[in-house]
Amino acid sequence: METSHRPIRAALFDMDGTLIDNTHIHVRAFEIFCDRYQATDWQERLSQAFGMGSDDIMRMLLPEEVIRTKGLKALGDEKEAIYREIYAPEIYPITGLRELLTLLREAGIRCAVGSSGCRENVDFVLEKCQIGEFFEERISGDMVTRCKPEPEIYLTAAKKLGVNIKECVIFEDARAGFEAARRAGAGLVVGLTTTLKKEVILAEKLADLVIDDFSQIKRLEQLTQAELAPVLGEQSDE
Repeated sequence: METSHRPIRAALFDMDGTLIDNTHIHVRAFEIFCDRYQATDWQERLSQAFGMGSDDIMRMLLPEEVIRTKGLKALGDEKEAIYREIYAPEIYPITGLRELLTLLREAGIRCAVGSSGCRENVDFVLEKCQIGEFFEERISGDMVTRCKPEPEIYLTAAKKLGVNIKECVIFEDARAGFEAARRAGAGLVVGLTTTLKKEVILAEKLADLVIDDFSQIKRLEQLTQAELAPVLGEQSDE
């Protein structure tokens, strides 16, 4: 992926696996949910669906008869209610996130969330993690026509902030999100290792930089020198 040299004016953050390390919580919620509807062999299909919108995931996991009877929206709402209930007591942001958001705000770099999740989940995460003040815009899957891997979520976020997508850094973790960021034309893509291993992200060139958590970004200059340090955790602090 070619790195842009335009100045960064905005930071767009995926939510699941990026603001929070919650993949295991979603898996637990899907286990409860799929058991209710006697859906079998859902684990492998779910592993291919991370980052996608709720409707697409439901179509991958549930029998057509269940979808016809209950409806996609009702099924999605039911699963997400399970997720919020079991996650509320233990939710916390990924290490270093608040510090990075503070750096971005002090530098005048505007921030938005771009998630395939529903608005209720976005509001839930920002409120519980006490980081809502940092985000000027919240773009969720129910606000767009097509979710990731389509680029619409990130293009909408950039438009809402009034910036060119090439002047945005996008933080992502899943294949669908990386594809969405690349297709949108982001100036810089930073990958977190919450869903895919560092070696996979680098080998497949899914992102320009790879980090384990946000504490590895100590200066914003690190984001403008991506071509010099593909793995921030291996960069010195000099």
